[in-house]
Amino acid sequence: MKLLALDTSGAGCSAALWLGSAEEGLAHERFEIAPRGHTRLLMPMVRSLLKEHGLQPADLDAVAFACGPGSFTGLRIATGVVQGLAWGLNIPAIPVSSLAAVALDALTQANAAQGQRVAVAFDARMGEVYWGCYQLLDGAPVLLGKERVCAPVALAMPAAESSAGDVGGAHARADNADWLGAGSGWALSEQMPVAVTSALTALPSVDLVPRAACVARLAAKQFALGAGVSAEQAQPVYLRDEVTWQKLPGRE
Repeated sequence: MKLLALDTSGAGCSAALWLGSAEEGLAHERFEIAPRGHTRLLMPMVRSLLKEHGLQPADLDAVAFACGPGSFTGLRIATGVVQGLAWGLNIPAIPVSSLAAVALDALTQANAAQGQRVAVAFDARMGEVYWGCYQLLDGAPVLLGKERVCAPVALAMPAAESSAGDVGGAHARADNADWLGAGSGWALSEQMPVAVTSALTALPSVDLVPRAACVARLAAKQFALGAGVSAEQAQPVYLRDEVTWQKLPGRE
């Protein structure tokens, strides 16, 4: 498998090339924190990765991108590049949640065991956070409930799930403790309910941002299962009503 993944959904700009099978492949990544440098950096990263591994765009089997939530402008940059590649090369595009990418990063860094849960929060500005809760099942973060955008005070932890084939739910947790926290939104923890903040077993990783390497790893698993959409269907996910965003003072 040769899969190119991109992320410009947040402060980071990154591209990653996944080579090998979904289970045993490896992501080769270019990454830089550059909130206003996505347009300038992204395509040079892509060209550098392909050249390093002796590949041409036509050698790719699929392209993937962090589809959001995240920066409105940033999401459009990666989406546009992926749409162009998918269209021109006639290959599928694989959207991956930005929250899920950070969940995978946090779980990997913690060397988490089966069943571990992580709550990911991004600062969505305007007094809100993007929120998604995941549980590690069969090597991948599985969404618990829905991703949402809301005020920090309105957050809550969902119930855990059982893994596939887990008779009796041995890996499910009935309690509401033993959570990891990740993402910039945790800087607003003082505004979150005590039931949420007290569920963490360690300080949250507020510096984690989406990275193309994690997007590539998740996309490789999805692609191996037959996932993928056309260029036209590769769209960003905003969560917040875009009409409301456009009507903010100073925006047209």
